[in-house]
Amino acid sequence: MKILSITKRIILEMRRDKRTLALLFIAPLFILTLMFFLFQSNSDTVAQLAVKNVPTSVTKVIDNKHVKIHKVTTSDSPKKVILDHDYDGYIKKDGNKLTVTYQNASQTQAGIIKKSVQMGLIKLQINQLVAGTKKAKSAIKKTQTQLHQIANQLPAAARRNMTAASDNQKQLSKPVKLSLSQKYLYGNSDSTFFSTMFPIFVGFVVFFFVFLISGISLLRERTTGTLSRLLASPIKRSEIIFGYLTGYGLFAIIQTMIVVLYCIYVLKVQILGSIVTVLFICFLLALVALSMGLFVSTFAASEFQMMQFIPILVIPQIFFSGIIPVSNMAGWLQVIAHFMPLYYGANALTDVIQKQAGLLQVATPIIVLGVILLFFVTLNILGMRRYRKV
Repeated sequence: MKILSITKRIILEMRRDKRTLALLFIAPLFILTLMFFLFQSNSDTVAQLAVKNVPTSVTKVIDNKHVKIHKVTTSDSPKKVILDHDYDGYIKKDGNKLTVTYQNASQTQAGIIKKSVQMGLIKLQINQLVAGTKKAKSAIKKTQTQLHQIANQLPAAARRNMTAASDNQKQLSKPVKLSLSQKYLYGNSDSTFFSTMFPIFVGFVVFFFVFLISGISLLRERTTGTLSRLLASPIKRSEIIFGYLTGYGLFAIIQTMIVVLYCIYVLKVQILGSIVTVLFICFLLALVALSMGLFVSTFAASEFQMMQFIPILVIPQIFFSGIIPVSNMAGWLQVIAHFMPLYYGANALTDVIQKQAGLLQVATPIIVLGVILLFFVTLNILGMRRYRKV
């Protein structure tokens, strides 16, 4: 009977909490639907490949639906061409040597180019062998005809024909074999999928835990009466908000430093850009998560309800952070991506960590994060009115 009573009480409480029921049943469907569209849109990834002095016979065997070839004639270095046009790779031919330079910022695009080049060269060699076999067969028949004529001719004439036959045999040239040299603009041949996703993972970890901890902490202060006592004092609402941002911000800095340094010295992840810039972007992203967590906590009555906002506000951001290329998504999904703070934070971290971008080169996403931070800080200050009773 006691078990039935507890079960009945839980059912009644859940029935009264319409939001919990909605999130319990609708949120999983929302996430699954979003994943369906996102992963379906990712099936046509195309790598941008620049080529210079590469014969048409070579580009023809490399070209496929996953590789878009751009012919260049500039004398600029492969690095400059890749950076200026954001190409995923660059191929240059010198003699019988093909030099491939991979951007290597994305393992997906680098893998597509690497596979296309290797399979293309194999196909080219097969085509050359087939063509060589046909030439050899034709030359052998011609030689046999000439040898047959030799038997009925004078010795002098025979020598001339033998020389001609020898010339025909020399025409059986060996197929041209192209050697392959590979270079990497970012990282090296040992780069893994984790190293490519590292900036996104760092941004998400910082964002998720700061959002969760800050929201639950403010919620606890509100439910225990601490926030009410603060609001009853002469302290301004803005001072309370900035106090929370400063206090939790210190912990966010420590968390960011631990995460970044752990990945560098323990996981051996290579950071090409400035570590200071990486820490600054992570800290700004943490402040955005902190301000969002504080704002969302005003709509929750318990820690359990605070957890319910994660499937709606946090998990979708990982899909738009770069794990799935936003450029390959449907148009309406790309619009949604531009409203996600993690989209800007992950892009900025990727440019600094993998492309050695400076602070000025990632100024746009940093400014957008600053605007988002200011927006939620303002909402938090205005939202404090509902709790001030005096």
